[in-house]
Amino acid sequence: MKNQNPFSHFSLRKNLLALTVSTIATAPGFAQEMSEQQVPEVNSFADALSQGDVTLGFRARSEFVDVDGTDVDLTSLQTRLTFTSAAYEGFSTLIEMDDVTHMTDFEGGVGDPEGTEVNQAYLAYATGGTTFKYGRQRILLDNQRFVGGVGFRQNEQTYDAFSVTNTSLADTTLFLARVSNVNRIFGEDSPVGDHTNDTYLLNGKYAGLPAGTLSGYAYLIDNEDAAAFSTDTYGVRFAGGQGDLSYALEYAMQSSAANNPADYDADYLLAEGSYKLGAVTLSGGYELLGADGADGQFITPLATLHKFQGWTDKFLGGGTGNIAGGIEDVYLSVGTTLAGVKVAFNYHQLSSDDSGVSGMDKLGSEAGFLVAGKLAGVNLSMKYSSFSADDFSVDTDKLWLTAAAKF
Repeated sequence: MKNQNPFSHFSLRKNLLALTVSTIATAPGFAQEMSEQQVPEVNSFADALSQGDVTLGFRARSEFVDVDGTDVDLTSLQTRLTFTSAAYEGFSTLIEMDDVTHMTDFEGGVGDPEGTEVNQAYLAYATGGTTFKYGRQRILLDNQRFVGGVGFRQNEQTYDAFSVTNTSLADTTLFLARVSNVNRIFGEDSPVGDHTNDTYLLNGKYAGLPAGTLSGYAYLIDNEDAAAFSTDTYGVRFAGGQGDLSYALEYAMQSSAANNPADYDADYLLAEGSYKLGAVTLSGGYELLGADGADGQFITPLATLHKFQGWTDKFLGGGTGNIAGGIEDVYLSVGTTLAGVKVAFNYHQLSSDDSGVSGMDKLGSEAGFLVAGKLAGVNLSMKYSSFSADDFSVDTDKLWLTAAAKF
């Protein structure tokens, strides 16, 4: 059977967790004195609270959606209150509350539900080059292709987890998390807003190479509420630059795991580069989310999907980030800054990896642009994207007008 990967077994996952925690915790520098911590220490728990930092942020957005001639729109306001304590005896805490309020009638078709909830709430302990976190927290790994926060949406995706981060080795970051729940962008009032997990995320990054940063990872997802999301993914990423040239190469392999009723093995491949020509940056790339015939396809259920395969989110795949037959994405972009205003254009050509399975060849193309700047302390942006359907879905246009400020 394809999914008989030994790492997918419960007992070996627990052993892997114990081994990794032991490795990180005993890395050089773990037992350094608390005076070397990055967070300033105070003399009492009361001081840690009274000398903490409070920030208040607002983000107003109007989103306009046209799906093959059917229009919907929504104006919403995100209010975020964040308290970060100072550190006492190595311990600190962060509590963050979000409220999303609809300023216009909600007609559906926009992924910003209304509601108030805890976005983050965790206890942290730092010693030497190691930080432990327990509670609801933000987890953003590499470029968020596999694990991210979907920060563009008004309700962010966060994780109920125990995590360990170690930076004591030179140019090295080691990260481990055991995730018990994923707080998805749909909000806690939605029946799909929370997914119970028994998931392990491991990521190691070494930045000491002259040509770039090398990352290796293992993401062992056991989703108890959505069995089709349960997968074991192992991969390596190399990203860096020389002068005006930047580049990234990545490969990953994935198999179904845990309670997943499917039985498949599929590959992921990325090759991209950019070149800065004066004030203009030209970029291009190729990304493949492969398929194993009709048995299954490479999925990314914890990703920040909005960043990839075009902004219109046509290929969310029910939260998997892929569709039957897999997806090939060839993309180009050009960007510059004019008088402090960022301007960017992008284009995607999307095709099926296995047209025999999907029954489709050319899925469609997408073109978009972004204009963003700052005025009187307020971040302003306008983003537009248009998907032109070929064999997949229907024509779709989306426009976002956003204003954000933090105090």
